[in-house]
Amino acid sequence: MLGSLFLLTAGGINGLILPIRGSNEGFSAFSLGLLGTGWAAGYVLGCIFTPRLVAGVGHIRAFGTLAATAAIVVLLSSMFPNAWVWIPLRAISGFCFAGAAMIVESWLSEEVESSMRGQVFGTYTMINLIGSTGGQMILIGADISGHWYFILAAIFYCLALIPTAISSTRAPAPLFEVKLNIPELWRNSPVAVFAALMIGISNGTFGTLAAVYANIIGLDMTSIVLFCSVPVLAGALFQIPLGRASDRFDRRKVLLFLALLAILADGAFLVLGPVDAIHNILIGSLLGAAIFAMYPMVLAHANDHAKPGQYVQVSGGLLLFFGFGAIAGPFAGGIALSLVGPLALFWTMIMSHILIVLFTLWRMSQREPAKLEEKARFQAIPPARSSTPETEALADRQQR
Repeated sequence: MLGSLFLLTAGGINGLILPIRGSNEGFSAFSLGLLGTGWAAGYVLGCIFTPRLVAGVGHIRAFGTLAATAAIVVLLSSMFPNAWVWIPLRAISGFCFAGAAMIVESWLSEEVESSMRGQVFGTYTMINLIGSTGGQMILIGADISGHWYFILAAIFYCLALIPTAISSTRAPAPLFEVKLNIPELWRNSPVAVFAALMIGISNGTFGTLAAVYANIIGLDMTSIVLFCSVPVLAGALFQIPLGRASDRFDRRKVLLFLALLAILADGAFLVLGPVDAIHNILIGSLLGAAIFAMYPMVLAHANDHAKPGQYVQVSGGLLLFFGFGAIAGPFAGGIALSLVGPLALFWTMIMSHILIVLFTLWRMSQREPAKLEEKARFQAIPPARSSTPETEALADRQQR
């Protein structure tokens, strides 16, 4: 848990400082979008290939290698402030972050008894949220023109090494390997597959370019941090009441509500064009409450239709579709920002949310909702950008 806290804190610092510093350095919006594309591509590859790395050298050595490499990447980013150097470095960072998170979650999953698994997963989810948002909050009021915060992120990556390196606990079982079976996923739930892809586009775009948007419209550093972190907290809190409602009603209707709420927030940005911090943070919180609660809803809907023993495989496949969307979203959003301006961020997002609404309405006319007695219980999870296939194994959704 302690190693995970350090890991997520480092990721929070690193993920926010790069787009802001890059914007200040004069990087184009397109190249800043490619930072998100690179990170998502590395993250997907990390989820796929880390199990093979662990099988070859073991959990402790693999974790140490990944965390140390992530620290080196942050320091190299500080030494070479060039967009075309940062993009491949960001991809390496995404690979390392995904792999390290998978190892931590695998370790937790192996050591925790079934009776305590829900409590431990809830604690892990909270630590995930505290670490990622806390890392961003460290930047409140910060002067990021120098190397100090890059070094701080590298320190936290190195701190994540220590609890694992000195642990006397036996190494856990091999990691879960993701095998993407698109026809099987589609038969299980077309809504889940399509929505996961669209949510990846939306959330990947916002996660990468929100800081760029806030910097372009002239918000100060404190306001930029709040604009990026408060929506994530709002989404985490909104998962709880919406999840309980979805356990009683058709989850697709709850997904529709969230997509419509996101469209409302997107439209507020596009129509009002807010330039002050308060209005941007308030509307951003409404947007975050919707978009960061969508993926857990989609995942629960897919698990309602999954066969016993397939829950982890289904969730791993959906996470990859989310990753594919997170690769495409920042790329398209970066081009849009370069051509149209900062509000293009929300044009990119609103299109994905409209497509979710249209596709979900069509599927609701084609398939009856899952019966109440057959539904898996909704469980809040960390934001999908911080989730791995091992997150689902730890959650153990097979306990209905």
